[in-house]
Amino acid sequence: MCADATRNAPSASLYIHVPFCRAKCRYCAFFSEPVREGELEAYLPLLLEEMALWAGRLGRLSVPTAFFGGGTPSLLPTDALSRIMGGLRQHFDLAQGVEITLEANPESATQDFLQAARSLGVNRLSLGVQSFRDEELSLLGRPHSARQAWEAATRARSAGFANLSLDLIWGLPGQREGQWLESLRRAIELSPEHLSCYGLSLEPGTPLAEGLAEAPEDERQLPPERELAHMYMHTGDILEDAGYLQYEISNFARLGQACRHNQACWEGRDYLGLGPGATSTLGSLRWTNPEDLRAWAELVREHRIGLHQRETLSPEILAQERLMLALRTAKGLDLAEYRALSGQNLLATHSAIIQALRQKELVRLNKGRLRLTRTGMLVSSSIIRALGFE
Repeated sequence: MCADATRNAPSASLYIHVPFCRAKCRYCAFFSEPVREGELEAYLPLLLEEMALWAGRLGRLSVPTAFFGGGTPSLLPTDALSRIMGGLRQHFDLAQGVEITLEANPESATQDFLQAARSLGVNRLSLGVQSFRDEELSLLGRPHSARQAWEAATRARSAGFANLSLDLIWGLPGQREGQWLESLRRAIELSPEHLSCYGLSLEPGTPLAEGLAEAPEDERQLPPERELAHMYMHTGDILEDAGYLQYEISNFARLGQACRHNQACWEGRDYLGLGPGATSTLGSLRWTNPEDLRAWAELVREHRIGLHQRETLSPEILAQERLMLALRTAKGLDLAEYRALSGQNLLATHSAIIQALRQKELVRLNKGRLRLTRTGMLVSSSIIRALGFE
């Protein structure tokens, strides 16, 4: 397995999952746990051991991007972050100009932590703001206030971060378009290089989804579809006027400031995930580490991490995923590349559907690429399914 993966993946992005939070947000479906005494101290040496295992199997991969996600990576003590960064440099070749992103929550992004992270080589900060309205933050179960979010962004600048991203969520229960645009304009005032604006997804089993299901009908309404559409379209217009380019369905950046790590994933490049719950794709192999600290720790200690429940991706699956991921981006799908992967001429096999989508101005064809328009991005899931993604 590893020799084949090495030939196919001399370079791979890294994702480091830090699964600890102060408390679980009400909408979150990602693997994370409230931090408990002793868990972080146990996690750190195992994460370093996992790095060493992969270095032994794959050799010294060249790493163009690394991304600390969670959870809440800004809960890491600075000495722990220092040891992790040291482990990355020990076991991998961080490419010249490597992009290293760290997710942070406003309440834990202290000045000392931000300065330490910047000095250790973290050069991109993704700040989980979600809203600049306190009542919305309370609904989402976020542990910070709007004022704390503003102050954290200011601290990030004083710590030397010249590449700052803010995460926001729109389409909340009871939210009106004006309230969403208020948060968006507040974010623009901070002049971040990047903005991620995600429509709320009510994931089954999350406290927010369950709470809304149990609430009186007049208290659990999401904004109507028409208003959601206005929110999305106006978001793009406002950000474009402010100098941000939309490069993916939910992501906007100033020229040259798109998140290189996420771009690598959307372009189907190899990535190695470290930590509990992290997914990896190397060549045609994919696996996900257990979403359980003890199960992950056992696999690391037994040197079986990444050798369990592996999936071999068929050419058909790789082609379908390429279609799905590419159509999420502003670049769109390279039709010649898709034909080489799948053996299908998409324009021929789906000519009637594509013609109808073009007439409705949901897609465009230009220079051998099929792209969704902004209106098309509103219904991207339906379009992608219609074009063959299962």
